[in-house]
Amino acid sequence: MRELTRAQLIERSITKTYRDTIWNPFIRALKEYELLKEGDRVAVCISGGKDSMLLAKLMQMLGRYSDFPFEVVYLVMDPGYNAVNRAKIEENARILDIPITVFETDIFDVADKAEKYPCYLCAKMRRGHLYKKAQELGCNKIALGHHFSDVIETTVLALFYGSQLQGMMPKLHSTNYHGMELIRPLYCVHEEDILRWCRANDLSFIRCACKVTEKIAHSDDGIGESKRQEIKLMLKELRKTNPNIENSIFNAIHSVHIDTFPGYKSKGVDHRFLEHYDDGDQE
Repeated sequence: MRELTRAQLIERSITKTYRDTIWNPFIRALKEYELLKEGDRVAVCISGGKDSMLLAKLMQMLGRYSDFPFEVVYLVMDPGYNAVNRAKIEENARILDIPITVFETDIFDVADKAEKYPCYLCAKMRRGHLYKKAQELGCNKIALGHHFSDVIETTVLALFYGSQLQGMMPKLHSTNYHGMELIRPLYCVHEEDILRWCRANDLSFIRCACKVTEKIAHSDDGIGESKRQEIKLMLKELRKTNPNIENSIFNAIHSVHIDTFPGYKSKGVDHRFLEHYDDGDQE
């Protein structure tokens, strides 16, 4: 038997060891939310972190097994990484045998100078640059590496700090880039399983690598100013007494009882229960 390359061994771990926890949930999300169609040209947006790198490998593997043809571009936007982080991304792409396309921006410098909400500004600018570049490359979709745990944390963040019940959709039509769509194929994959896959294959990836993240990393409690980290730690504690809590939250956002809420927002418009209160019985 011929000796397998490291990339092939990593792929085998996905289809064998992590088939039930990574590959199958990935396929389930694609089917349940209809994320891919024949003829799609998808830009997999690689930040250099574990999630987007895994997504790139999964999409590459899917191309070999899919029942219908689609194309993939592995897009790396450099928002201002230092030389070490840039080299790490390129090294991991070689290890995973991912043919990346890189383009550069100055997003980190711009966001770092912002007096308020640098993370929001950074995310918004990243999204815009990725949409624009993907469209230039003939893509009709961008794929991001948000996973199951991101969905849960975003929902709790919105409730605790945004004063709203708001989830994270598995796919969205772009409002600013006509014909473009955002998809999240890792929607059903748990972060802890991604971490297990990384450790088992001796893989290490960069984090956000911006100056805000560095402040968090050097804070005394490991949380810093990041509310997402705070929520992540809170959920970890809650799992000790309720191991199923994240599944409960995930199922809840798939079964929202609008009729029980005194107010809700749809397509940017606020609505009150009084609008339809006298239309019929509520019980």
